[in-house]
Amino acid sequence: MATPAAPLTCPKPMKATSNGVFQGDDPLDYALPLAIVQICLVLVLTRVLAYLLRPLRQPRVVAEIIGGILLGPSALGRSEKYLHTIFPPKSLTVLDTLANFGLLFFLFLVGLELDPKSLRRTGKKALCIAIAGISVPFVLGIGTSFALRATISQGVNQGPFLVFMGVALSITAFPVLARILAELKLLTTDVGRMAMSAAAVNDVAAWILLALAIALSGNGSSPFISLWVLLSGAGFVLLCILIGPPIFTWMAKRCSDGEHVDEIYVCGTLAAVLAAGFVTDSIGIHALFGAFVLGVLVPKEGPFAGALVEKVEDLVSGLFLPLYFVSSGLKTNVATIQGAQSWGLLALVIFTSCFGKIVGTIVVSLLCKMPVQEALTLGFLMNTKGLVELIVLNIGKDRGVLNDQTFAIMVLMALFTTFITTPIVISIYRPAKLAVTKYKHRTIERKDTSKQVRILSCFYSTRNIPTLINLIEVSRGTAKKEGLRVYAMHLMELSERSSAILMVHKVKRNGLPFWNKGEVSDSNQVVVAFETFEHLSKVSIRPTTAISPMNSMHEDIITSAENKRVAMIILPFHKHQRLDGHFETTRTDLRHVNRKVLQQAPCSVGILVDRGLGGASHVPASNVNFTITILFFGGHDDREALAYGIRMAEHPGITLVVVRFAVDPALAGGSVKLKMSQNSSPEVQPEDEVVISRLKESISTDGSIKYEERTVKDATELIEATKSYNKCNLFLVGRMPEGQVVASLNKNSECPELGPIGNLLTSSDISTTASLLVVQQYRSQLSQDALNSLEDGETSDGNESN
Repeated sequence: MATPAAPLTCPKPMKATSNGVFQGDDPLDYALPLAIVQICLVLVLTRVLAYLLRPLRQPRVVAEIIGGILLGPSALGRSEKYLHTIFPPKSLTVLDTLANFGLLFFLFLVGLELDPKSLRRTGKKALCIAIAGISVPFVLGIGTSFALRATISQGVNQGPFLVFMGVALSITAFPVLARILAELKLLTTDVGRMAMSAAAVNDVAAWILLALAIALSGNGSSPFISLWVLLSGAGFVLLCILIGPPIFTWMAKRCSDGEHVDEIYVCGTLAAVLAAGFVTDSIGIHALFGAFVLGVLVPKEGPFAGALVEKVEDLVSGLFLPLYFVSSGLKTNVATIQGAQSWGLLALVIFTSCFGKIVGTIVVSLLCKMPVQEALTLGFLMNTKGLVELIVLNIGKDRGVLNDQTFAIMVLMALFTTFITTPIVISIYRPAKLAVTKYKHRTIERKDTSKQVRILSCFYSTRNIPTLINLIEVSRGTAKKEGLRVYAMHLMELSERSSAILMVHKVKRNGLPFWNKGEVSDSNQVVVAFETFEHLSKVSIRPTTAISPMNSMHEDIITSAENKRVAMIILPFHKHQRLDGHFETTRTDLRHVNRKVLQQAPCSVGILVDRGLGGASHVPASNVNFTITILFFGGHDDREALAYGIRMAEHPGITLVVVRFAVDPALAGGSVKLKMSQNSSPEVQPEDEVVISRLKESISTDGSIKYEERTVKDATELIEATKSYNKCNLFLVGRMPEGQVVASLNKNSECPELGPIGNLLTSSDISTTASLLVVQQYRSQLSQDALNSLEDGETSDGNESN
């Protein structure tokens, strides 16, 4: 007689919090402490992997996919003890809920960053490329699905499986592509703009196809159920289009630039996102679809969108989103891919995915008469996969359309195609090298001073703009001649945040070197400031935006300077002045940008130490009454500073004071206490004398220039003499002055990029409200002292505030 089977017992549901280890509770048996351990483990692993992959310039999504696979049954999960301790089956519901909650808001952000207006403006060429990039791999995906159903996916519902495979192979990851383009400096190239436009169209098409796939994969036996799901989804979208934009536009209009966005608008929008997710989940599409649709409808311009991104993004993309990759990784078991047949199918899927995307895009690009190199690059860029791919696969897995083996194959395909994008694009397309130009006027000092002077002025925030505009005003020379052109470059960091795509939209609108003057943006105050100044003066100003990681920001500056044939790059100092007059570091990595530019610049470089030249607003030309002091010691850099100062003296409101320092003749011979500088070679001295002679000749005809000579015995006298000129508005000095006088000041400088005199004028020894411009003249090969000072400075970060 058979013994009766033991009754099945369901595991007890996990309580939220424990009573603590001292009460005999194991925290890992409770939902909250276990979730905390899981999140911390995920964050540490994915961030370490992202750091290790940084030299390969891989987007963070690659590290997060790999991290999820490593934490799952493919690697660490092979240990049953680990899997049941850290990721027990009863905790997976909580983990999936947190992951999908984060994903819900992340898809809202992705929708927020997708501009429907830009889709309407998509050109025929980008539209053709997008259609080819979707249709060819979709058809090939359907073909591949027959091979999979005949082997490892037998018995699955044919209709949904065909659509899921087609969608999975035809997707281009818009957010991931944006980051790759920004990393590779391709955003403002023709290839970058074409890729972004095509990917945006692709993204919208992918979501429509995904909604179709989800509707078909329902459990209902009647086809009418799928039809009802589709019709209800279409009705939801139409309702949102009718109701959403007027409400969001009303909210956006009540949020003014520079003012705090009312919390009720942010909370109301986030509640609407949750409600939209509930509605689409009830319909049977997916909660993510509702969040995405609502994000697309929110106005992209103004502070309202920025406030939404700021409130949601860091928590969602930094904390919750990596959980989704782990949730995918726990479902991915690479061990299920066994035998020649499985590995052959993996190779087939990868080949089909790459072939469809790359070849389809290349063929259409060539038919649109794009160059072969650009067409090839575009093909590999459009092959980028990412988060949306994983969403498709996870929904297919949850709906029973994809089994374990097929799911693992598809995840590895997404990882491989994304991983190869950056290395291949770098190897086949290098626009920065193609754009190298040769030009003559790389310095302010020149024989023919009537030629136009071009300056690239860089700034990080609106704090620098008033001083920058007033510096441009005094640099324009005489009012009669239009001899100055300025490129004002807004340097924006490409961070790890997903909203870098919002910055991408700015670049898409303006390209290089123009901002679109017809549209209002959150940079509006910057544009208005430069436009107003341009109308009031005779200076041609071209605002531009550079978006880069800080470690490669110098490349954008140098390339732009070369392309625009500028004579000088003006960089902001990495410190700003506090109210008490002392300097405080803005960001340490800004000084590394400055040093790299000083080392590699194709022209002269000036570092602007801002103490508020002219106050907090633009000083009109008729009201300019500045005194500019040049401390002249000798050498290339000092001659460049003098040439710039003489140009400034052409402005009717400028008084230029040139002070030449020399060693007291009484200390000549062996009794000289100052060390001889290696740079004080007799060859350069005649050039200094020629420049000073010309200056003296011009003084007789130009009363705005004053010339003085000061003799000093030692560094103490030099400091005291410098103090007597602290009432001016701007100091102009060379970065590496030459001669005996400055030799004793070369030691222990806190900021070597400013040189000895620049460090003196920013130290507590000199009390002044004058701004400072430290100038380095372009030479095909910088002196060894100049290079050594920058290299030594890399390790002298010491105390960052005076």
